[in-house]
Amino acid sequence: MKARFSLASLILLLALAFTGAAQAVKPDEVLQDPALEARARALSEGLRCMVCQNQSIDESDADLARDLRILVRQRLVAGDTDQQVMDYIVSRYGEFVLLKPRFSLRNALLWGTPVLLLLAGGLFILLSARSRRPTSDSALSAEEQAALDKMLSDQSGHSSGGQSRDV
Repeated sequence: MKARFSLASLILLLALAFTGAAQAVKPDEVLQDPALEARARALSEGLRCMVCQNQSIDESDADLARDLRILVRQRLVAGDTDQQVMDYIVSRYGEFVLLKPRFSLRNALLWGTPVLLLLAGGLFILLSARSRRPTSDSALSAEEQAALDKMLSDQSGHSSGGQSRDV
């Protein structure tokens, strides 16, 4: 009984979760021609609600979203192509109205600059690490080894004499 109630609750919750877009478009907005209505819905899903900003106008209940949905449908009924409708709305509201911005040099710079800076930083780190490496791993010459041995024996002779020096 409890499992059946939980399953029914889950189904109801899922059903309600997917009705937002269906509730946003009011019956008086729907076009009679199913092909035009499908185009209008597809266009509306790509346009940002300027009030909600995180929803498409197809999902939003805001008055501005309703006005934009009606405008899209009016333009389609007037015979505009999908591209003409999008261009018209972008000319009125700017690129921000698009949920998926068009490719432009400004967008490429916006997205490409962090990548370029990351690559430049990696190159800088790589070159810095290379310059800090010792240039040669050659062994000491016989003369250098003898001088080193003499210094070490002199130092061990002073420290074994029991005298400590303050430095």
